[in-house]
Amino acid sequence: MRLINMHPGRGGRVLLAALPFVILGIAYLIGSALRLAENPGDKLLPSLDAMGRMIEVMAFTPDRRTGDYLLWTDTAASLFRLWSGLAIATVIALVLGLLNGVLPVARAMLGPFIAFLSMVPPLALLPVLFIVLGLGEVSKIALIVIGVAPILTRDLALTAIALPREQIVKAETLSASSWLVAWRVVLPQVMPRLIDSLRLQLGPAFLFLIAAEAISAEGGLGYRIFLVRRYLSMDIIFPYVLWITLLAVTMDLCLRLLRRRLYPWAEVRP
Repeated sequence: MRLINMHPGRGGRVLLAALPFVILGIAYLIGSALRLAENPGDKLLPSLDAMGRMIEVMAFTPDRRTGDYLLWTDTAASLFRLWSGLAIATVIALVLGLLNGVLPVARAMLGPFIAFLSMVPPLALLPVLFIVLGLGEVSKIALIVIGVAPILTRDLALTAIALPREQIVKAETLSASSWLVAWRVVLPQVMPRLIDSLRLQLGPAFLFLIAAEAISAEGGLGYRIFLVRRYLSMDIIFPYVLWITLLAVTMDLCLRLLRRRLYPWAEVRP
């Protein structure tokens, strides 16, 4: 039997999915034990006990100076910036994507410009944003919008353009206006793709967020990571990186469930 025709069962898929995580965990434990045995003060690969103690300090012990629980205040600050940027980018992509996908005139005028914007490295604009918009929340949110919106817009427009032309023609024969075609024919079919595209942009959005927080912020997950790096506090950095990853995975799962609930007729992709 060829490998291409082998499909693992449900239990097999669970085991195969868990295998890389188990291997990574074992490799870390072995590396940490070897380094700590050679140098008990080593900070590069802290033990699980050391990371557990720092999680307790950051998440469940109030800060002596502010009284805040730092992990949760950092999480709240970062999620506000992230969700604000993604929400604005989604609205922009929905409007411009539909215009580009439905109206040839809009596609001819805006298509090249949006394609040009999607090629600009967003991180290269970060100093410009700080100079123009200041060091506050606006510049951080703007970086996420600039980094995510053009990609979402192009993907949505391409999805709209790829719809069968027969659907548009049939709607027009029923006296549907351009606005009604966009609203009743195109929009329902591109929304599942919009959710999928948003899932794919979670990683870049977190990258832009952490980069902005690392340069100028008074709180946030990226701010905390770059604040403690000067002390080589890997027992804080590793848990924060893991927490950021868990947040991203949770958001991805929520978007996937939302897509399945709202558009059960669309093909569900992993």
